[in-house]
Amino acid sequence: MSMPLNVLFWLAVVPATFALGLFASWIVRKVSAKVQWRVGPPLLQPWWDVMKLMGKEILVPQDAQKTVFMAAPLVGLVGVLVLSIMLWRTAATGSAFMGDIVVAIYLMVLPSLALILGSSASGSPHAAVGTGREMKLVISYELPLALALVVVIIKSGGQLNLASIAQHAPALSISGMLAFLVSLLCVQAKLGFVPFDIAESETEVASGVIIEYSGALLGAWKLMQAVMLVALPLFLVIAFLGGFGATAWSAVRGLGMYVLVLVLLILIKNTNPRVRIDQAMRFFWVYCGVAMVVAVILATLGGIFGYNWL
Repeated sequence: MSMPLNVLFWLAVVPATFALGLFASWIVRKVSAKVQWRVGPPLLQPWWDVMKLMGKEILVPQDAQKTVFMAAPLVGLVGVLVLSIMLWRTAATGSAFMGDIVVAIYLMVLPSLALILGSSASGSPHAAVGTGREMKLVISYELPLALALVVVIIKSGGQLNLASIAQHAPALSISGMLAFLVSLLCVQAKLGFVPFDIAESETEVASGVIIEYSGALLGAWKLMQAVMLVALPLFLVIAFLGGFGATAWSAVRGLGMYVLVLVLLILIKNTNPRVRIDQAMRFFWVYCGVAMVVAVILATLGGIFGYNWL
């Protein structure tokens, strides 16, 4: 990338990520409304929501650990922003550093950890219920997600950087497709979408983990969730579906894959009821875990015997 393009990239990447995240948030809300025979929000509604929250007063509970309570949304937002920038650079330039997939795994868990820390520091009993559910959910889906990425590494010949992994398009095999589908479900849980919106279930614990947040801090949570709609599908596209490539056609194909992943997330959200936390844990540990063990075995056998379709 030339110097002017490099400067333009760094100037545009953060506002472009915010804009795309809020647009993706609008798509999720609009499609969900259409499925439920509602009109849904206007195009700029997510922007107005965040701007309105940024102008509201921040209320901190009396019993809260104020430093942790106020810092948690910023930690989560910065973590997912750094992940987005790293993925955009890989998608735009094809450049990466050794082990960036490991860094991506750590950055993807930061929003969930920030939610846990923030809700724990609020001193609210409703938030405490959400905290316990979020902790159990994280413990549940991180194992199958890690095994899915082991499959990706095996299918790419042991590569540990996303640019090299994207060239192999692991999903074009049996084990890679299994890993992609399980990772998609794990991303559904990371986003807090139905059927895994257990920690924020409005009808049970009144938004749970974020119940005590208001004003700009709540706006930061909303921005974090919007940016996650960019970063997490983008990660799936790069790690499993071949990424964006260097040509105009490959970039269009990559964008189409991003839209496909977003559509799949919306379909899962609108065609399933919320599950209980024990059902979610059983689903990820037993069904997804067993599927990923099988996928790892198939990927290993395919690497040993040269069967790329395994």
